[in-house]
Amino acid sequence: MKLEPIPMPEANASDRRAGFGEVNQGYTEELAHAEAERCLQCKNEPCRAGCPVDVDIPAFIELIRAGKHTQAGLKIKETNAFPAICGRVCPQEQQCQAECVLAKQDKPINIGYLERFAGDYLIDNPPVQVERPEASGYKVAVVGSGPAGLAAAGDLAKRGHQVTVFEALHRPGGVLVYGIPEFRLPNVTVDHEVDALGQLGVEIRTNVVVGRTLTVDDLRQQMGFDAIFLALGAGAPIFLGLDGENLPGVMSANEFLTRVNLMRAFDEDYDTPVQRGRNVTVIGGGNVAMDSSRAAVRLGAESVKLLYRRTRAEMPARIEEVRHAEEEGVLFEFLVAPTRFLADEGRLAAVECLRMELGEPDESGRRRPVPIPGSEFTVETDQAIVAVGARVNPSARLIVPGMEQDGKGHIIVDPETLMTSIPGVFAGGDVVGGEETVIEALSHGRRAAAAIDKYLRGSC
Repeated sequence: MKLEPIPMPEANASDRRAGFGEVNQGYTEELAHAEAERCLQCKNEPCRAGCPVDVDIPAFIELIRAGKHTQAGLKIKETNAFPAICGRVCPQEQQCQAECVLAKQDKPINIGYLERFAGDYLIDNPPVQVERPEASGYKVAVVGSGPAGLAAAGDLAKRGHQVTVFEALHRPGGVLVYGIPEFRLPNVTVDHEVDALGQLGVEIRTNVVVGRTLTVDDLRQQMGFDAIFLALGAGAPIFLGLDGENLPGVMSANEFLTRVNLMRAFDEDYDTPVQRGRNVTVIGGGNVAMDSSRAAVRLGAESVKLLYRRTRAEMPARIEEVRHAEEEGVLFEFLVAPTRFLADEGRLAAVECLRMELGEPDESGRRRPVPIPGSEFTVETDQAIVAVGARVNPSARLIVPGMEQDGKGHIIVDPETLMTSIPGVFAGGDVVGGEETVIEALSHGRRAAAAIDKYLRGSC
């Protein structure tokens, strides 16, 4: 048996800097078969225990090994509706691959790459359409078309319910289309997965802001929906609260990536530009910070520096994304925290920073960064992108007046059923649990669909 993992074919780093084409090129059938051959088919299935949606990982890998690629994709879709998406963006190295027996040798099966292969195969070779289930007679509204909303919509449709998804933006996908760049997740891949929901009978209505365009009372009383699932995401940026943060040239990663991804600011044929910095500074250490810095490189920045207040070992970003960023020329400054933004003639000119050292662990389990007195220095920059997290949009309070929320704006739900304090109104995803991974949001959507189905049929 071949022990060495099969690497993912990638576009050349120097070529990547010039455009937004996808970096990871995907396994060929030959490479996928070779990687599948490495799987030990463990009877206790430890990898499956690491999957938030309980994909039967050994089964789909064995189907790939046997050359049954369509069946492999359908096996994944039994519990995960979007393998082509999750195979690209989910942190498998922290979930299923971390539980792989071969991880003890630092050579786990590349489960994510195989999942992407199976998902892409289904897109390129769509199977015969399965007949829709018998109609239940119930109508469900899903508010938000991000991962949680789409997953819930698909599962509810499979149970025979009439599902309508309401999306505030002009195209469905939520964070998948506004937050993740094309070089990591092409929009066409999201479109294919969304189109599959249409084949199940799911209707998606864009440019509808529930809470303003429509109210929940409108959905229930005028439009006759029997249940509602709120999958609003967490799209409001978190800022640092530093002096000068309102200067021209300072922006949130949310705005920057939305302009680049959804509004196609990188394409000269679109009249939706974004500031293109010459010396760009990105603040943060997660995947959003990597996406922002790599997008800035592609927009023509001469230099891109990423400031992170801890060390490389504590960075929450995926290892692969950090490596790709370095290959593309992003410069990392570790143990550095900004203290204020400095102006010249009314515009951003520099970021003042402090050196840090690591102290005792904080509530996250990571060692707390502690400022080093007298270590101030400045980084010259004409564009700063703040990528330190996101929160629930305060407008969520407008959707269902009186609905219980915590101090951070998260909707409070029953932990078992995901029902809110309003009967028949459910919620899941980031609006409940804060920033989550795509696969965790999918898990919330599936759980909510099961609970809504029970509610409608009077069994909960």
